[in-house]
Amino acid sequence: MIANERPVIADSLWNATANPAPDCPPLVGDVEADLAIVGGGFTGLSAALHAAEAGLRAVVLEAESPGWGASGRNGGQVDPGLYVDPDAVEARFGRDVGTRMVSLMGGAGQLVFDLIARHGIQCDARPVGWIRAAHNAAALQDIRGKVAQWQQRGADLRFLERDELAAMLGTDSYVGGLIDMRGGNLHPLNYTLGLAEAALRAGAGVHGQSRVVSAGRDGAAHVLRTARGSVRAGKVLLCTNGYTDGLAPPLAQEVVPVRSVQVATDPLPPDVAASILPGRQAPSDLRRLLLYFRMDAAGRFIMGGRGGYGDRVTVARMEALRRVSVKMYPQLAPFGWRHAWGGFVAVTPDHYPRLVRMGPGMMAGLGYNGRGVAQATAMGRLMAEWAAGRPEAELDFPVTEPQPIPFHALRRLGVAATVLKYRMLDGLGL
Repeated sequence: MIANERPVIADSLWNATANPAPDCPPLVGDVEADLAIVGGGFTGLSAALHAAEAGLRAVVLEAESPGWGASGRNGGQVDPGLYVDPDAVEARFGRDVGTRMVSLMGGAGQLVFDLIARHGIQCDARPVGWIRAAHNAAALQDIRGKVAQWQQRGADLRFLERDELAAMLGTDSYVGGLIDMRGGNLHPLNYTLGLAEAALRAGAGVHGQSRVVSAGRDGAAHVLRTARGSVRAGKVLLCTNGYTDGLAPPLAQEVVPVRSVQVATDPLPPDVAASILPGRQAPSDLRRLLLYFRMDAAGRFIMGGRGGYGDRVTVARMEALRRVSVKMYPQLAPFGWRHAWGGFVAVTPDHYPRLVRMGPGMMAGLGYNGRGVAQATAMGRLMAEWAAGRPEAELDFPVTEPQPIPFHALRRLGVAATVLKYRMLDGLGL
């Protein structure tokens, strides 16, 4: 179970199957560092690891335990690339910056698997490719465009006709798709714990149960205070994503936290497990309220999708995921569903992540729109490069001033209305 979480979203398969966590005690006393990092998820731990390897004294302050938030709860899909297609990225940001953004995030999946190999992280890593599945003709046309754009850039990605996709999925629920061999899947909490252990071995400090209660300046230095200690550092990285609070306003207004939920079966008999996703890819589809699904190492089937803010709506969405799973894979009908959990995805209005300048010596990275395993790992490395002295203009992602979302206080009403609209359009097949 996820500690200190609402029971309806706390029964996580990943927590139930997690490796032993490294020792990350609460911060006690006053510490001097080159770099203080708020948040112990993919972004913060990747930043800490890369900063420590660059010779910086880095300290991570995590309010709960490493991987407590979205990094330890997600579907474990290693999705290469930005949410936005490469042509649109380059059209918006220009050939120079846009090309660097596309390259950075297109290679983010390989970065994840390279880190896992280099540090010996035991997280059931499977670089078997990532599948996008089209549920109708319009989505299939979108898939063809994605394939063409990435192939023009030399990516190992190809189109899948309906029959080939059905053989890969074990269901004929989709009309075609693509496979991107730069991606794959993993156990997300064990990957997070492995990053924490690697950061510790590299010399970083990683402290759980160390919520930052205030952030201030003392001359040129930043001072972050927790209940039992403080960190004084020249630079600060804010890496809290969908769990961003009011520590550094207006950062929380940069993203909209949207709950995603998952359900998982008991381990299936070997013959049933072999009939579903035999290549063990982890697909997601192109519905507006997308579905994402996979098998784990023990032969459990996992289905994920959009949740709700309230407990009653969340329970209903979890039950809907079980129903759609059995519709896609009727062989699941006799078997029980052991786990159900969820967490917040940080969504941005334009579907681009944010690298935000929060003042002298302070940077934030957040807003991965459901692609955090790869994107957050890459963003953490990029932020570590900035902390080590790389100028903003040379970074492979644009740095912006804070851009609060208008009427952010009404975000829950807006999300509920959007979900209702999208559910109707998906139901009509539009």
